[in-house]
Amino acid sequence: MIIYLIGFMGSGKTTIGEKLQEQLQMEYTDTDEYIEKMTGRTIPDIFALEGEKAFRTYETNALKEITSGVVSTGGGIVETAENISFMKDNGVVVYLPTSLNVIENRLHDDQSRPLWKQPAAARAALFARRSLLYESTADITVETDHKTVEEISAEVVSLLGNRPVQDCQ
Repeated sequence: MIIYLIGFMGSGKTTIGEKLQEQLQMEYTDTDEYIEKMTGRTIPDIFALEGEKAFRTYETNALKEITSGVVSTGGGIVETAENISFMKDNGVVVYLPTSLNVIENRLHDDQSRPLWKQPAAARAALFARRSLLYESTADITVETDHKTVEEISAEVVSLLGNRPVQDCQ
């Protein structure tokens, strides 16, 4: 089984992925970390030196190379229709919606995310556009605002347990 965690940057995908790894005793991979190891560059360097289009290609390749476990995806994984189809065909897609206000509080000083460095209006537009993509891609949705990591991961595990067996293979 592959569990793909999707959501906007700062929604907690990495934190929840690590917790699910522990709870489910599954492998865990963060696609951004995977890309950094694969390329020998940081994500900001890839954006600066090669651009977003090159990063999205690396992201698609990484997605196809990770064949099991819990996978925390980058916030823009849904920007590519091929990625959406691949995740839906090969695993269970879990969306972790988080309000823009909570994300802004978490990321206000974060300089490591190239697309977060945009003006507030551009970030809000990106958030709105991607939120629609996340919603239409998700098999399971677990709200994250005002919940602990333990509450979120327990809800994910519970909802995974309620899925038909063929959906979890």
